[in-house]
Formats: sequence, C-alpha cells, structure tokens
Amino acid sequence: RVIGAPPSTMAPTAIVSPSLLASDFARMADEAKKVIDGGADWLHLDIMDGHFVPNLTFGAPVVKCLAKHTDAFLDCHLMVTNPGDYVEPLKDAGAHMFTFHIEVDEATAVLCDRARAAGMKVGVALKPGTPAKAVHAICDAGLVDMVLVMTVEPGFGGQKFQPEMMPKVKALRERYPQIDIQVDGGLGPATIEAAATAGANVIVAGSSVFGSDDVPKAIAVLKDAVTAAAK
Repeated sequence: RVIGAPPSTMAPTAIVSPSLLASDFARMADEAKKVIDGGADWLHLDIMDGHFVPNLTFGAPVVKCLAKHTDAFLDCHLMVTNPGDYVEPLKDAGAHMFTFHIEVDEATAVLCDRARAAGMKVGVALKPGTPAKAVHAICDAGLVDMVLVMTVEPGFGGQKFQPEMMPKVKALRERYPQIDIQVDGGLGPATIEAAATAGANVIVAGSSVFGSDDVPKAIAVLKDAVTAAAK
C-alpha cells in the first residue's frame, strides 16, 4: 500500500524476497536479474556493520550501484547499531524498504518518521530472543509497514530454521491482520509451510533460491505455500 494511506482491508499478498547475501557478490546485478526474471517480487539486501552483528557485508554504495541495474523493490534489512545514519544514504541509493532492529537504541518513532519522510517504507525486525511484545507499541502506533521475525540469529546466511519462532509470527499475525510479516532464515521447501501457516506473507530465502537448479520453481514453491495458507 501507499505510505501514509489508510490500511487496506485485504489480507497481505504473498511476496518472495530472495536474499542477495546468498548470491555471488561479484555478479550481484546478474544474480538479481536471475531471481526477478524467475518470479521474485523483491530483492532482500542484508546490510551488516560488523558491530550489531559480527559479519560485515555492504552498505548504501552497493545498493546504489545495484539500483542502476534493476527496477525491483529493494528490501533493505539493517543489522546495524546506528540505523539513523543510514536513512539519507539509503534514500539516495534508491532503497524502498528500511527495516531496522527493535533491539537498537535508535528504534524510535523519530527513526520511523525520518525513514517515511525520505519516501521509504518502514520495517522493524526482531532477533529470535526478542518477544513479539517488543514491537507492539511501534506497530500499534501505525509507524511501520512490516515486521520481520528472524528465524535464525542475524548475521550469517545458511543457518537452520528455528520453528520455535512460529508462535511469535502467529501472535503478530493475529494482532496485525493487515501488516506485512516477513520471515528470514532457513526458509525453503521443508520449512515454508510452517511459516506460511503461522501467518508470514513475505518470505526471505537465500540458499534455497540461489542454490537451486530451478530458480522459478524454488520461488513458486514459496509463494504458492503462502497463497494456499491464506485461503
């Protein structure tokens, strides 16, 4: 939906957002085209600062370079200690979704307002150990468009899906029937049904998409599961 518009009365649609963390960074534009041509809806960009999480990936300059080669929706997940420092650079880079972690000190209404004023949608992420209630205030106030429930510890790709996160997804879906709920970590054919049944509609998948011999099929399996669960 358009930022600032009244909430839709329709249930959120199925969205697949392949994580470029699992791509060949030296061929990122080609990798992005491959998954978009294969049916992906968004491109998930994991921005890590080496502080909030131990890994270091890329920042706004890489996002800006990628944006020159794709018209896709750029779904940026900021695993950083100071997300406020990234609002203007990501706006200038062409990012569409600005998702920060609720665990950081800057996770405030001011940050949400700044990101929205910059023309981006706003998401808030929870690490596995963070309860759903941590985002209730920010969601109840209508400050975010999406909640990201991490189904692995943030920082590295290729981790095993944690099914014990599904009650958190279910609780958030029951409380917020029209908001986008994203899951990230270990999503693939063996785990998508649990996530979709719990109420997730935005699926981040790295290895299961980029490592597939049939990318369109890998994406379709994820999307079809979400669509089926919503019926």
